Amino acid sequence: MERVVGTVVRGLRCPIINKGDNIEEIVVDSVLKAAEVEKLTINDRDIVTITESIVARAQDNYATVDHIAKDVQSKFGDDTIGVIFPILSRNRFAICLRGIAKGTAKKIVLMLSYPSDEVGNHLVDIDTLDEKGVNPWTDVLSEKEFRGHFGYNKHTFTGIDYIDYYKSIIEEYGVECEVIFSNNAKTILDYTKNVLTCDIHSRFRTKRILNANGVEKVYSLDDILSESVDGSGYNEAYGLLGSNKATEDSVKLFPRNCQPVVDTIQVMLREKTGKTVEVMVYGDGAFKDPVGKIWELADPVVSPAYTAGLDGTPNEIKLKYLADNNFADLRGDELKKAINEFIENKEEDLVGAMESQGTTPRKLTDLIGSLSDLTSGSGDKGTPIVFIQGYFDNFTK
Repeated sequence: MERVVGTVVRGLRCPIINKGDNIEEIVVDSVLKAAEVEKLTINDRDIVTITESIVARAQDNYATVDHIAKDVQSKFGDDTIGVIFPILSRNRFAICLRGIAKGTAKKIVLMLSYPSDEVGNHLVDIDTLDEKGVNPWTDVLSEKEFRGHFGYNKHTFTGIDYIDYYKSIIEEYGVECEVIFSNNAKTILDYTKNVLTCDIHSRFRTKRILNANGVEKVYSLDDILSESVDGSGYNEAYGLLGSNKATEDSVKLFPRNCQPVVDTIQVMLREKTGKTVEVMVYGDGAFKDPVGKIWELADPVVSPAYTAGLDGTPNEIKLKYLADNNFADLRGDELKKAINEFIENKEEDLVGAMESQGTTPRKLTDLIGSLSDLTSGSGDKGTPIVFIQGYFDNFTK
């Protein structure tokens, strides 16, 4: 019978994960149970993805405001700290800021990028900048100047004025806070030579610029809690990057040492089914919201660990290009046969080939991570495991 369904993606339900749980066994049991109940056949090159959150929960990878504060204080002492380029997020940064403020002796100079943060949360609409004649690439604004130009604006989704919100968090700990607005990392050096840069994907460039221009101390969020503090959780690669609010005084950190997790799940599934299933841990998907203009990648990477079969990028041909160009004079079964033969004989590397234009060969893990994140969601679906079938199949299979 002719195959009429391609890729199928299923969100799988599993027990609520708590610290100390055997995440590998839970994932394998959940996949096998879903296959039994839904009468699914597990195949080679099926994919199982697991949200980073449940891996970190099982690892008990948590830290408190006090842990963050102690690490910040050990690095900066009594210095005024420039806290620059944080993202605007109650979930992602507010609790981290509490720890930073608690670990600061006297003053924080909070430097916000504008019109938006790194991932697209806007303080002000870019068209308003044009109306006011403000150039965000050259103009440095004080809080008073910013308010004079743009007034008080609340975030589209959260209804929060992040300038007031972040300032209030800092002042809650008896620390003086001065807010400035600039997109140039060097600006902060006019206020302090001791800097905590809080950007995610541009952090290496920011540190390089600061180091070349006279900074005395510079750390980024991946330097904070890169080691355990008084028994806290930690992440040796990413520190506070990728953390999420757990409670009002604690965060769940990005999971650590994930490669053994995915490798073990793959081995266990092979032992149970005889099939080689690919496995990955995923965080934020790498997609952009067209309404809020937010780039959904507040994690340092989409996937911190994955099995070998998920390495690389797709090598695909654009079917409509073949139909409109190479085989424009064919129809029906003759067209289908010609396309099948073309696909079966395609080159191993199609970069630069006209037939592949528009396929946008992103990393497989970025594509699959986005697919998984959209499937599982971030709310109450209760499906932190995603089972994907047929992803590597093409028109010929």
